This record gives sequence, C-alpha cells and structure tokens, in this order.
Amino acid sequence: MKNPQMTTEAVELLKRLIATPSISRDEKAAADVLEAYMKEKGLNPQRHGNNVWCSPPTPEGGGHSQWETNEEHRVSPPPSGAGGLILLNAHIDTVKPVAGWQHDPFTPTIEDDKLYGLGSNDCGGGLVALLMTYLGLIGSNGLNGFDGKPIAPHFIFLASCEEEVSGKNGIEAVLPLLPPIDFAIVGEPTGMQPAIAEKGLMVIDATAHGKAGHAARNEGDNAIYHAMKDIQWLSGWQFPKQTELLGPVKQTVTIINAGTQHNVIPDVCTFTIDVRSNECYTNEEIFAFFQEHLTSELKARSFRLSSSSISAEHPFVQACIKEGLTPFGSPTLSDQALMRFPSLKLGPGESSRSHTADEYIKISEIDDAISLYTKLLKGF
Repeated sequence: MKNPQMTTEAVELLKRLIATPSISRDEKAAADVLEAYMKEKGLNPQRHGNNVWCSPPTPEGGGHSQWETNEEHRVSPPPSGAGGLILLNAHIDTVKPVAGWQHDPFTPTIEDDKLYGLGSNDCGGGLVALLMTYLGLIGSNGLNGFDGKPIAPHFIFLASCEEEVSGKNGIEAVLPLLPPIDFAIVGEPTGMQPAIAEKGLMVIDATAHGKAGHAARNEGDNAIYHAMKDIQWLSGWQFPKQTELLGPVKQTVTIINAGTQHNVIPDVCTFTIDVRSNECYTNEEIFAFFQEHLTSELKARSFRLSSSSISAEHPFVQACIKEGLTPFGSPTLSDQALMRFPSLKLGPGESSRSHTADEYIKISEIDDAISLYTKLLKGF
C-alpha cells in the first residue's frame, strides 16, 4: 500500500457503512456513523437531515469552522482573502439490493483485494477515499497536510444523501447552506478517470387515450394502438445534435400499462419515457419537441436534472491530463446535475459494478485514489 494508515482506516470505515443499511431516504444510521467518525477525528461536522459536511477549519488546522452557520442554517460569507473553495462530495445512500447476491449485501466481506458489500463501489470507495484525503489536508489523522501546512480552509467535505433518487432533501438542500463553491470533485466510480460531462435525465409519463368497447365486436378505439404509434416514433427518432463526449440524446420507453381484462378494449394506455439528454438540448426543449410530435398526453416529472459539463481547459482537468488521465463523457447521472459551478466525477471503482449483485470495490483502488486525489489537489 502507498498509504497504509489512511487506506486501512478507509476500509474499516467503509465496512461499518456497508453494515449500516442506507437505502435512499433512509440514511440516518449511516449519517450517524459518519458524523461520529468525524467528531472522533477532531472535526466539527455540520448536519442537515442526513447530509453531513465539514466546513473549512481555521488556517491553523483546528476543528472549528471559520464560517459559522446560524440557527437558520445560513452560512456567512467567506473571510476576505479566503481563496477559492473546492467541494469534495460523495453520497451515502444506496439502491435496494438486487436479486442474485452470493454474499450478504450488508455483511462486508474481503476476499483477496476485493471488499464486497452494497454501496462499496457506488460510491463508498469514493466517499472514504475523499474523506481520508480531506483529513490529510487538515493535518488530522496523524498526517501533516501538504508540506507540513494544512490547507483545508480551501476545501469542504460533504457526504450527501438521496443521490440515487435525486431527492430534494439531498445535496440540493445543502448547497444553499454552504459558502460559494468554485469547483467540485464528485467521487462516483469512474476508474479514477475524469468524467468531464454527464448526461441529464428527464422522466416523462405519457397517456394515450381511446374509447372502451367489447373486444368481440368492431367497436371502441384501442388506446394501446395509439401508444404503439408514439412508441414506434420514439424508437426511430434521433436528435440531430450530438457531441463527441456524450453522443446523442437517448430516449427509451421503459414501462407500459393498459387494459383491465381480456375482452375489453382499453381506453387508456400509459407508458414511461426515460430521456438522457446531452449538452446540446435542455430538458424543456426536448419535452416541447415531443409534445409537437406525439399524440399522447405528456407530463414531465421534473426538468431540473440537466446535462452538465466542465471545460477541458479547466486547470483541474488539465492537471488530470498531465497525470496521464483521459477525460470522457459519462452516460450516468449524479448529483453533479444539481451543481451550478464547475465540477467533474472522479472516483475509484467502475460504474459497471454499480447496482449489481455482489458489488465490490478493490482495496488497491481506494489506496490509489487517496494518492491521486492528494497529488492532484496538492498541485491544484
């Protein structure tokens, strides 16, 4: 190991988190674990719901924040000359375990270099690696910071909740409580390659209408057939604008429902459209276009999860490139969609392991991530 102390502590903390179920919207116990751990390390964590964060400590590396939060959770402006702020963020919630697990998803199990458990890869590995990096920055955990000088006044560590469901009580509720952020690293599993763009998400509920009738007679107006025409159009349509990083907009019908019994012509057919937008179109533009071309009644659940990207010329992206990393575009959504400042995804593990049976993170990946985070942030 390159970082034996930090990696060992990271793995032990991750094992505690795996053993603490934290399905989205039920993350209190996991937030309690993290809050207690931060206090053990001399930090002064703040909490809003099941989100836990550490505001910048004093320049001397103490555990108390320079920027006090009042009882209404409003943070005062940063002091003059504080410099840019970097947010280190990962989420604590998980999806529900899928069928097919050969290991107990809530019992952390180490086999060779692999740590198995629900949330280990998405995104427990990134969470604990970022936290250990943060502890190094402030000279805690027996570490001395960079060049013996803690620099954490320039960093905030945030463990957020409800990421897997894009819940409004997650990072969206916390960002207004923080000082202005200049840049963020989101610790999603990317193989420690920088994802400098990600697709947005919009879910549309569609309803096709017809007229009920007896299936044995030539009567009624089958709503399924109207839905089929719209679904066929959706399957063949491609928006003309696409990019090298994110490719085309992708729309997929994922749920369909109609009918009450075999001998009744259905008068209503509902279906759901999963839309993954690129940076060329807003969700509102896509929705308006679908309204023009589909006969079904459409209702978007939200427009707020837009595509996001950061310039390849951003200094941190350039620092990644100098380290031999390769920027790419990610098809999966994260809390990055709710950030209104430059950000990228960079974390240990592989996205292909997320939401699968026998999810795992490699201990060596956590160790490598701590080293790379530290090197990049030191240079940045």
